[in-house]
Amino acid sequence: MIRVLVVDDQPLVRSGFRMVLEERADLELVGEAADGLEALGLARELDPDVILMDVRMPNLDGVEATRRLVDSGTRARILVLTTFDLDEYVYAAIKAGASGFLLKDVEPAELVDAVRVVAAGNSLFGPEATERLVARFAQQPTADAARSLDALTDREREILRLLATGLSNAELAEQLFVSEATVKTHVSSVLRKLGVRDRVQAVIAAYDAGLVQPGA
Repeated sequence: MIRVLVVDDQPLVRSGFRMVLEERADLELVGEAADGLEALGLARELDPDVILMDVRMPNLDGVEATRRLVDSGTRARILVLTTFDLDEYVYAAIKAGASGFLLKDVEPAELVDAVRVVAAGNSLFGPEATERLVARFAQQPTADAARSLDALTDREREILRLLATGLSNAELAEQLFVSEATVKTHVSSVLRKLGVRDRVQAVIAAYDAGLVQPGA
């Protein structure tokens, strides 16, 4: 069962997501919050697997709430809810540690798929969205970021380069002629060595270090 916390200051939005989630046997809505401060308390109390987090809210917005949750070591994966595709709030939330973003007018099936994807430890970005995100973040490679890649083996660096193209584990396995289980092991090692939460954070680190370049 995937436990979900919904955070949005609009009751109608929360109601809509509640209806979608309650129709799925493998999803459980464990709580609702109307702002970021309430979300922090409920996240500690309820220990959800996934948090659907609006970015524009009173008292404490979703960006700062995401940052505080990630800094606190929460195991919850955070999906940002937004009205506008990849606006500045979304960029900031992803940089803070969110695992993906969803438009508020998302179709019910897409919402459910998204929750399942991030609950499984994956990030919710296709190649195009990943490219735009990292291009936004990777202005100039930094020495600290470059040093963070020193612990990676050659194969792990190769995996990281391919992750930057948005490939899934199955696609990585096919391209590298190894099993999907082997790819998962390598990806887990990359995340651990870089000290990041998920694939998109690893890709951002790769661009920040100059390992790959936007458009490459």
